[in-house]
Amino acid sequence: MSTVTTPGEDEGEGKNTGEGEGAGTAATAAAGTPLVALTDVSKAYGNVRALRDVSLEVHAGEITCVLGDNGAGKSTLIKIIAGLHPHDSGRYTVEGQEVRHTSPRQALDRGIATVYQDLAVVPLMPVWRNFFLGSEPTKGRGPLRRLDTVAMRATTHQALLRMGIDLRDVDQPIGTLSGGERQCVAIARAVHFGARVLVLDEPTAALGVKQSGVVLKYVAAARDAGLGVVLITHNPHHAYLVGDRFVLLKRGAMSGSHLKKDITLDELTREMAGGSELDELTHDLSRTGSETDPETSA
Repeated sequence: MSTVTTPGEDEGEGKNTGEGEGAGTAATAAAGTPLVALTDVSKAYGNVRALRDVSLEVHAGEITCVLGDNGAGKSTLIKIIAGLHPHDSGRYTVEGQEVRHTSPRQALDRGIATVYQDLAVVPLMPVWRNFFLGSEPTKGRGPLRRLDTVAMRATTHQALLRMGIDLRDVDQPIGTLSGGERQCVAIARAVHFGARVLVLDEPTAALGVKQSGVVLKYVAAARDAGLGVVLITHNPHHAYLVGDRFVLLKRGAMSGSHLKKDITLDELTREMAGGSELDELTHDLSRTGSETDPETSA
């Protein structure tokens, strides 16, 4: 069982060195230089143009929301930022330096961590094993080298406390946690390992209202810790609650880019829903509804 508390209640806890350095680096980034910037980036798979001239900026202490319907190009954008696929054209810069990632490891080394929708966790493994999956600390040398399980358990518990999750037992399988708690563990893991940019792929897609609210609190906590956050979502209400910048995609191209102060929730929802296309649909449906069968009316 676990207790979820409000982020920031455990600020008195000792900070882990790696997590503190990652947040501090992000917080001290030059205000005018985005942590990550894409300028007119395009990507094609054979004859299929997945992205066309897409631009966005991710600043320290801000959340950039990328919105779009299914097939809008959100997944391709994530893969480019995460280093899974290189872009074909345009510019991709990290703190002002142009880069071309050819593997996720290169993006991770530059402080860009991605939390995918499937979370990349092993449900039957304990929470602490999942927390360090692929980055396990060891002790001893040669044939006596082994996992430092004591340190992993303690570090996992402390890192989760800083994100507001108090697990009584980090040995419990991560599959026994709620969907929102698993998302929070994945976010805490990325923060602990020094992420400066956190990319979240539809973190609230399969969650109910209450659990979505919990996850959004921790997304905001990551922002407040000085990280730049990219929130991929198709829910404008969730995006508007936490977002500072909004990039809208439609069929691989940008249909809009706005600061929060320049757009209302209704305008954002309308633009994501298609604007004039939505007006046409509304008109068609209202006309259909108003038509009556002469025999019935008689």
